[in-house]
Amino acid sequence: MRTLLQQDVSQWPEVWRAVYRHLETEGNLTPQQLQLWIAPLRLIGIQEIPSADGVSHVMGVQMAAQTDFASHWIATHFQPQLEQAFTQILGQPASLSVVVAPTDGAAEAMEPHSEPLLPKSAETGSVSAPDSTSASLPPLPDSGVLWGAMSRSPQSQSTQFDPRYTFDSFVVGASNQFAHASAFAVSENPARQYNPLFLYSQPGLGKTHLLHAIANGVLARNPNARVLYISAERFVNEMIESIQHHKTTEFRKKYRDSYDVILFDDIQFIAGKERTEEEFFHTFNALHSSKRQIVLTSDRPPKEIEGLEERLRTRFEWGLIADITPPEIETRIAILKAKAERDDIYLPDEVATFLATYIKSNVRELEGVLIKLQAHASLTGAELSLELAKQQLKLVVPEQGSNYTIESIQSAVAKHFRLKAADFKSNSKQRSVARPRQIAMYLIRKYTSLGFKEIGHYFGGRDHTTIMHACREIEKKIDSEQEVKDAVEAIQNLL
Repeated sequence: MRTLLQQDVSQWPEVWRAVYRHLETEGNLTPQQLQLWIAPLRLIGIQEIPSADGVSHVMGVQMAAQTDFASHWIATHFQPQLEQAFTQILGQPASLSVVVAPTDGAAEAMEPHSEPLLPKSAETGSVSAPDSTSASLPPLPDSGVLWGAMSRSPQSQSTQFDPRYTFDSFVVGASNQFAHASAFAVSENPARQYNPLFLYSQPGLGKTHLLHAIANGVLARNPNARVLYISAERFVNEMIESIQHHKTTEFRKKYRDSYDVILFDDIQFIAGKERTEEEFFHTFNALHSSKRQIVLTSDRPPKEIEGLEERLRTRFEWGLIADITPPEIETRIAILKAKAERDDIYLPDEVATFLATYIKSNVRELEGVLIKLQAHASLTGAELSLELAKQQLKLVVPEQGSNYTIESIQSAVAKHFRLKAADFKSNSKQRSVARPRQIAMYLIRKYTSLGFKEIGHYFGGRDHTTIMHACREIEKKIDSEQEVKDAVEAIQNLL
């Protein structure tokens, strides 16, 4: 099996435009289905796979969706249409697989192959799609970021960052106004005033949006700027690999000499990792002394990051620290309306108010609920109404007047799974205990105002990262595993 990737990255938009136009005209999909499910897909790879007879070939096409739920839904409901469209455009039978897109914004470059992605014209040698599909192609879907086959040259860096995440698309309110203004100032004059810029908040309130907005803003003003977005977890993994393969010199050169602006997400993950903290300390010093911009995000301010070396803590405080708090209801309503307008979703005012009233602490969840609600309405032909919102969001929205506490949630989870509340504080890793414990953490986080660190105290003093992982895990399982979804619903009925 060999990868067929066109060296000229300009061919990737051509392929995706042609496929998207084919789906618009011959895919038997509604405009709502195209906008909601197909437009956000990313083309990340095409592979020529020999068939069993060794003579014919199948084009293995890999697309990336934004979430596990979207990946599963697209593979279940739209795979035949997508495969037919790629077969038409590529001129060979196509087999589709859908994976979840990278979340850290820095896709790996894919090794190019000398063969073209599309057939060449016999007369001109130029690359063209079958049946003249390259002519008058429709515009690429707004969210169709091409993660595959990217060059690392400065001219192509904009493909690393989500073009939807800009300062204009960031809804500003009292809860995030200072962070927004600080990030915008950094994008206009990197390393001039606020270096480092340290942004912190609970998950899902817009830190990553601002990081991408900074990158997009810097590159808009200077296309040759060298900008990198990387999660702290990936930084740790790359450092470990460099040590294992004796490539620490290359690792240091990459992070200390190769970029003008580096955006580090979730920097709290390096705390307590001595070798990583040592390496990051010297990297930070090298970047700062050479007047390169550093932007850091975390789920808490520097002084509250447990296990972080004091010398790093003081450096994080050298520049400007800005927090983002959960948005007030007016901002939540504005966020929903902006999302609806951007995605062409009909959203009645009473539905926006209803959602904003009960989903208070997480913007990502707020937008996700709107997408799920619109998906149900478009697929069933129902009107997006207040009654539909109340019926469909029982797993997300607690009933009015409910008063969830840690004790009541732990008790309900324990009763459902026939455990003792004390089991949640044990170190047992058996699935029969570990999964209920994760569900309890998830529900407490969702329906109380406690932070990850505080929740950890009620589960045997577990670290905040354990609680974060549990919440993310259950969020995914609710969408992908009926058993978990049923359990969460049953527990809420007990409450």
